[in-house]
Amino acid sequence: MMKALLFFANGFEETEAIGTLDVLLRGGVDVRTVSITDDLTVEGAHGQKVIVNTTISAVKDETVDALILPGGMPGAANLAECETLRDMLVKHHKEGKIVSAICAAPMALAKAGLLNGVDATCYPGFEGELSGANCKTSGVVHSGNIITGRGPGYVFDFGLTLISALKGKSVADDVAAGLLLGGR
Repeated sequence: MMKALLFFANGFEETEAIGTLDVLLRGGVDVRTVSITDDLTVEGAHGQKVIVNTTISAVKDETVDALILPGGMPGAANLAECETLRDMLVKHHKEGKIVSAICAAPMALAKAGLLNGVDATCYPGFEGELSGANCKTSGVVHSGNIITGRGPGYVFDFGLTLISALKGKSVADDVAAGLLLGGR
């Protein structure tokens, strides 16, 4: 079974975090939610509190198939400043595992040095945070083992692109059909 870690920082974008989680679970991906602090309760950008499965200190030495970063502010900035997460991103990328981020969170990938010369997308206005990236305006960009999404309106496409990369296009198509996203 494919395994993924979905990271939560205070100020995360609720739609991106929970929407991505839901899509991946529907696709049969074993996803654990991870706080970047020692607190299992994380508060979103719009005040919603979520209790996650574990903390980054508990999973920092694990290797999984995908690392996923939702956006939101100041959540994305908090992710970008987390040294342990940065180390995990670099390690997973070097091992050819999927590293992904949506909205403002691709700034964490850039801060880890992973976007130099790479096609990527982000929330409009955050392009300046993606030093070295070839910024695109597409809703989702899949470049090698890096997947980036533009923002909350693309959460389904982002999640389905992750499923396609992890489990194949037919699984992603089945999930899309179940979500009534027939125009994919």
